[in-house]
Amino acid sequence: MSASDLFSVAGKRAVVTGGGSGIGTMIARGFVEAGVSVIIASRKEASLKEVTDELSQLGDCSYLVADLSTEDGCRDFGAAVAERWDSLDILVNNAGANWGAPLAEQDHASWARVLNVNVEGVFHTTKFLLPLLQAAGTAEEPARIINIGSVDGIQVPGFETYAYSSSKAAVHQLTRHLAKHLAPAITVNAIAPGPFQSRMMKATIAAAGEENMAKMMPLKRIGRPEDMAGPAIFLSSKAGAFLTGAVIPVDGGIATTK
Repeated sequence: MSASDLFSVAGKRAVVTGGGSGIGTMIARGFVEAGVSVIIASRKEASLKEVTDELSQLGDCSYLVADLSTEDGCRDFGAAVAERWDSLDILVNNAGANWGAPLAEQDHASWARVLNVNVEGVFHTTKFLLPLLQAAGTAEEPARIINIGSVDGIQVPGFETYAYSSSKAAVHQLTRHLAKHLAPAITVNAIAPGPFQSRMMKATIAAAGEENMAKMMPLKRIGRPEDMAGPAIFLSSKAGAFLTGAVIPVDGGIATTK
């Protein structure tokens, strides 16, 4: 098998939640450029339309407006995808929320908002898209689920983002749990990003200063779009077909060299 075949994802179908900005857009763009048909989803139609108009110049991209913070919203989303496609090769669970505040100011509402999207949203989205993934996947060529965790679910973050870091650690464990039960026809892995120029990280990078943040990282820079698209393409290709239950830090070495 040639290297181009080993890493090819051309002709596959992918859903990328949270695809209207940041890491979701980075992954969606990488997929579209590699010949994947992509549906992006989020709550904000304006950003979805803007990204879809841009990526449609490169390949096949469309969007669905979805609220993945509730089970009903995930159910409606699954039904909407099923109206368009009869099978799904790749699901990227990227939609997420963050919240940071001093410990004494943390309340139930902030925790519920973050965990509803970051953990329950991943679970219910997967549940309602499972029939389409099962229709595509086989033991020889599995369908792929890629959950977007975080380096903050591996190490203790410096900021007081208690709900966020806890939710991402939960996503990593959920990834391993699903991997065990959905094998062999579906693989489930997680990417744990470090600093990238995403909507969620914008304020953090601005507060710390990009140059200062880069100095603290072993690779001396924050992540670029291709740094996120590459692992997603790898996990979705034949090259990544024997990998499941893994949590892959894509963080410039932050979590693995301390």
